[in-house]
Amino acid sequence: MARRPTYQSRRPKSSSPRRDSIVREAPLPRTPKPIVQYGPPFVVLEDTNKNTFEYANGAWVPFAMSIAQCKQTCQVKELPQKVNNKTRYEVRVPVES
Repeated sequence: MARRPTYQSRRPKSSSPRRDSIVREAPLPRTPKPIVQYGPPFVVLEDTNKNTFEYANGAWVPFAMSIAQCKQTCQVKELPQKVNNKTRYEVRVPVES
């Protein structure tokens, strides 16, 4: 029995028109986001009750914002080590220029 040639491609014929003939609108120009400058990082702890603490003057004092509030305005990065079953976060607050 004869073998089929492998170098010939057989594509099924499509009944739809080619995509090249469709005219598209030009995309709208993008406006770049404003560059945000962040201040120096500081460490914040979050316990299981979602209370946050900041290290100040040699002690952990309650922090004004929760981590969810910090994520909306600040740059927040979770750190891998935990301290006394509390999650550590590195927070950077935006600087107004």
